[in-house]
Amino acid sequence: MFKLNTALPVASALLFSVAGAHATVRTEAGLSESVAGKSETYRLNVPTEKDLSTTRIRLIVPAGVTLSRFQVTPGFTRTVVKNDAGLIREVIWTGRVAPMEYARFYFQAKNPPQAAELVWKIHQTYSDGSVVAWDDSNPAEGPASRTTVR
Repeated sequence: MFKLNTALPVASALLFSVAGAHATVRTEAGLSESVAGKSETYRLNVPTEKDLSTTRIRLIVPAGVTLSRFQVTPGFTRTVVKNDAGLIREVIWTGRVAPMEYARFYFQAKNPPQAAELVWKIHQTYSDGSVVAWDDSNPAEGPASRTTVR
């Protein structure tokens, strides 16, 4: 009698989802593409991938993107860094995301008026002070999140 082992596919799917997880920016609908000049609601998804809490998330805003407002994220404090023109260039959230949890941060932004590839650089700090740079500084370990603007 043949017995199907269902543990292997489930374990493989779990391993793939953990291995493939990283900090990402997507549209509210979960897409990695948007339209030039469009006002869009984006979500930054940050999973904690260590046995330590995430304590700080730093988002570097791509050139040409204009952030306008944020959804309140309970338990987090938000700080913005602006350039000389008054545009938001960085957003820093401080709070706590426990192991095996994730947090989502929603914000509204206007896309650049022309087609582009937006590169969202994210730095995730853990409670021991270590930082995971999702910014292409080491693409094999920390790829930056991208949005294609058409």
